Amino acid sequence: MRGGERSGTRSGARRGEWTGRWVAERAGITLTGSERLPDLVGLALRAGNPKRAHLLVSSVLGKHVPQRPAVVHGAGLELGRRVHELLGDKAAARTVVLGYAETATGLGHSVADGLDAPYLHSTRRPVPGIPPLGGFEEEHSHATGHLLLPADRELLGGGGPLVLVDDELSTGRTVLNTIRELHGRHPRDHYVVVALVDLRSADDRRRLAAAAAELGVRLDVVATASGGVDLPEDIVMRAERLIAAVPPAAAPPAVEPAPLVRVELDWPAGLPDGGRHGFTARDRERLDAVLPALAGQLASALAGTEALPGGADRVLVLGFEELMYAPLRLAEALAQRLGGDRVRYSTTTRSPVLAVDDPGYAIRTRLVFPAHDDPQDGASRERYVYNVAPGADGVRRFDAVVLVVDDVADTPALHQGEYALLRQLRQVTDRVVLAVLPSHRPALPAPLYGPAFSSYRPEEVAWLLKDLSDVRLEAPTEEREEAVQSGGAHYAESLPVEYRPSPEYQELFHQALRGSAGRIALAVGTVAETLLRERGPGLVLASLARAGTPVGILVRRWLAFAHGLDVSHYAVSIVRGRGIDRVALRYLAAHHRAADVVFVDGWTGKGAITRELAAALAGTGFDPDLAVLADPGRCVRTYGTRDDFLIPSACLNSTVSGLVSRTVLRAGLIGPEDFHGAKHYAELAGGDVSEAFLSAVAACFRDVRAEAVEGAERLAADPDRTPDWAGWAAVERISAEYGIDDVNLVKPGVGETTRVLLRRVPWRVLARRGAGADLDHVRLLAAQRGVPVEEVDGLPYSCVGLIHPRYSRGATGASGRAVRGRES
Repeated sequence: MRGGERSGTRSGARRGEWTGRWVAERAGITLTGSERLPDLVGLALRAGNPKRAHLLVSSVLGKHVPQRPAVVHGAGLELGRRVHELLGDKAAARTVVLGYAETATGLGHSVADGLDAPYLHSTRRPVPGIPPLGGFEEEHSHATGHLLLPADRELLGGGGPLVLVDDELSTGRTVLNTIRELHGRHPRDHYVVVALVDLRSADDRRRLAAAAAELGVRLDVVATASGGVDLPEDIVMRAERLIAAVPPAAAPPAVEPAPLVRVELDWPAGLPDGGRHGFTARDRERLDAVLPALAGQLASALAGTEALPGGADRVLVLGFEELMYAPLRLAEALAQRLGGDRVRYSTTTRSPVLAVDDPGYAIRTRLVFPAHDDPQDGASRERYVYNVAPGADGVRRFDAVVLVVDDVADTPALHQGEYALLRQLRQVTDRVVLAVLPSHRPALPAPLYGPAFSSYRPEEVAWLLKDLSDVRLEAPTEEREEAVQSGGAHYAESLPVEYRPSPEYQELFHQALRGSAGRIALAVGTVAETLLRERGPGLVLASLARAGTPVGILVRRWLAFAHGLDVSHYAVSIVRGRGIDRVALRYLAAHHRAADVVFVDGWTGKGAITRELAAALAGTGFDPDLAVLADPGRCVRTYGTRDDFLIPSACLNSTVSGLVSRTVLRAGLIGPEDFHGAKHYAELAGGDVSEAFLSAVAACFRDVRAEAVEGAERLAADPDRTPDWAGWAAVERISAEYGIDDVNLVKPGVGETTRVLLRRVPWRVLARRGAGADLDHVRLLAAQRGVPVEEVDGLPYSCVGLIHPRYSRGATGASGRAVRGRES
């Protein structure tokens, strides 16, 4: 509750009929504060929202109430100019604007226009392949989840002022949620909150000020008008009674549907249709330049016909939910083209609101239609468009409606069915024009193929990587280890030096391959048959480069051998602590159904990459269920075996992985629209055994086929298939026993231990007592590097490699052999 000047009745009387009168009189609601409030908002009752009974309906937002587009755009421009004055030229030049979905996406864009600043708005539409940068909740809303999906992940990280734009600042909780979420990722000194109306109570203002002080930031609020809303204690009950008493609107008489014209706008390639993934000053220039021509195309579609011999005198440009800004600018340009006062603008909405055909009520009529953009929350959800259909008098409000949607929303549900939006619009106007904009999809690089990149055949794998072969990235192992452990560099910012293996070590590889090819083939077949049973023949393989790539090729070869399938296979990068390559995800989503993509790797250790993958894929539409040949860590559902055995591809680096390095993610080399990087070591071709490994395993396919099918059947029926993460628990025990503070320095399993000996600074190796030939190569590598091998009992893995826990270059001698950090 708030005190203050009662503005609603007095201002309403001065202006004539106020569109909040019906609710104010019957529900006992009063506006207080600025005399401008009734100019900006009317009142309506929410339908089906138990959190808030009333709705302030903006008359200048262009969401529920059709308005002149110049008024809608101008309201945001004026707020943007006021923010510019507050910040000054220097700070304004470093500002980023963030708008709230769905209602304020166009307002925020207009504020950004007034500032000439880059813009991003939150979204409730997940986009396959684009992991959310973050998200926050809107407590009072009918749909709470907000996602941030910038194409440029650094858009919000510049450190300049952040301007947050909403249509209504009621309590400040949503703003506070946003600031806390973003400040933890990208701290900054200054936030500005912008709204058409500021309705916070004194307590709300103190709460926001206290939060700003707690974070140590400056927080300003800029609003067109401020005040409050006085509500009776029983407002929810009053609203329920009022809603129950309103008779349902009579169905309009059936008429011949109006003509429907589809216009193909010459929308510039690559120009975003809004701020869902970001909108820059350059994008703004491109849009401004093309608007007159686009308006001309719309005007031609509205030209006089038999149905409209004089043309359309009253035109509504109708946007679509979050797609507010592009339709607004098109409406503004069309109004200038047609002249006079002929064009209005509004959009469809998710917000359910009661309609009452009374001049003192803000929502006079409504159309209800099914969602038509295949929303994640279900295609059966209702959507609405207000104040477009005729009222009880039957008089049509508009001669023509121009509906602007993006191509994601141009589905059969938009066109077909008794209540489809286009069908209903054709019943309430004389002409409907449909304009479909290309939904913005950030540009994607092209994959790499062998033999130009890698020694694999081009049909076997498409590398979603950037070629860094000409860049010097290698550093000595000891130097890399010191930089990683000191926090001076991430392991993915450089590469270990790749050597041609010694003849002795190569012979160990071939011995291991001869001894385990059949076992690997059985694991490959079990995984492939399981994936085929569970995903169907349309599956797409995405191997985690580089260790997973030979496995992906083997699974692909099995599916061709056993079932005649030719499945797509891509290699993608995932980096511990940095996540999966988001550009690669976008590429996969653009070319395949996300549900068909299966991520593949060689083996699990403690499960760090399994967890990394699950976190990276959250909200993207991709299934995080990783498929591996060996799962000794017991952290995945799809595996060939849970035994810890040697997969010979772990014995070598690039020479068993198509001559490709491990992946690289380093600022300055990998831009926001690049795949992660890697190198092709063509100079090591003389020692390449990549094809020899694949061929040796594939030669065993026929012998193990029946057993693999049985294995897949057993796996499908196995009640113990659910991960229990026993490996992670074992690693934590080992970390404690050996005084290692960082579990990332404990690498369990044959494959991970081999990697430690080849690429890191090993401290010691723990071997399960009695482990046999699977560890011959581990013992050889350990001896070459002077690393002790301890035989222990009760180890759930064949072996565990321990990276030196307090490494500096003094931990190795001049020869590079390990110096023991404590008594063995």
